[in-house]
Amino acid sequence: MKVTVVGAGAVGASCAEYIAIKNFAAEVCLIDIKEGFAEGKAMDLMQCASLNGFDTKITGATNDYSKTAGSDVAVITSGIPRKPGMTREELIGINAGIVKTVATSILAHSPNAIIIVVSNPMDTMTYLVHQATNIPKSRIIGMGGALDSARFKYRLAEALGCPASDVEGMVIGGHSDTGMVPLIEKATRNSVNVAEFLAADKMDEIVEATKVGGATLTGLLGTSAWYAPGAAVSEIVKAIALDSQKMIPCSAMLDGEYALSDICIGVPCIIGKNGIERIVEVSLSDAEKAKMIESAEGVRGTNALLN
Repeated sequence: MKVTVVGAGAVGASCAEYIAIKNFAAEVCLIDIKEGFAEGKAMDLMQCASLNGFDTKITGATNDYSKTAGSDVAVITSGIPRKPGMTREELIGINAGIVKTVATSILAHSPNAIIIVVSNPMDTMTYLVHQATNIPKSRIIGMGGALDSARFKYRLAEALGCPASDVEGMVIGGHSDTGMVPLIEKATRNSVNVAEFLAADKMDEIVEATKVGGATLTGLLGTSAWYAPGAAVSEIVKAIALDSQKMIPCSAMLDGEYALSDICIGVPCIIGKNGIERIVEVSLSDAEKAKMIESAEGVRGTNALLN
């Protein structure tokens, strides 16, 4: 398998690193617009191969999409963060132009590629890729839910005082502080509902901490996080490479699922060699349904800014 990662910054390089370390891909191609940047990152990562025991080849290219030809999966991390004084409309306008150009450039050289969108605002950028390309919706995946669910499980394990491997939990809805819907009522520790271990106020605290997980890290780091986003992407790519049929929450185009249509939003997806093999509709409580509808309204409002 060949994987292209567009954007060789912290998130893109982390994606490449985790994909290489997991050793399921033959090649990872990093591409960036900054002269020599992707090449340097690729060289640095390749010098880890003998130390970390991976055989994946990592290459870099400066804005030369011909080097990405034959990619099975393409990860789009490129775009700019919101800067002081910048309006939401300006951010979306700039990133929309970048993401649209990247998606069409990738498909020009790898027409059968599955595209994973990381760029923010993630649900809206995933929706844009659907609008800008003519490929099956199963081949366009937004990463957000995989990352949000990992952050949810971290908070659950922290509160329970147990290993993260003991915990199962999932976040659906929009990839934003106000849009996430952590399914706390369904979270378990080794199949036992977490309500058996945690008081209601503690469960509420976990939900709120999960929803602001990205903002919390930005406040601490002064920039967006990169390790967990890279790991989340690598899990999706691995599920595609191994055709594992793993259920991972991802931003997917809905066509009636969860009573929603013409929107990309986080839902449980079965991921395999074709990308999104199917969308899983889990039974939601009335409160969860209401939060999902509210989240979808927020995503639609952001989507409207594309115009």
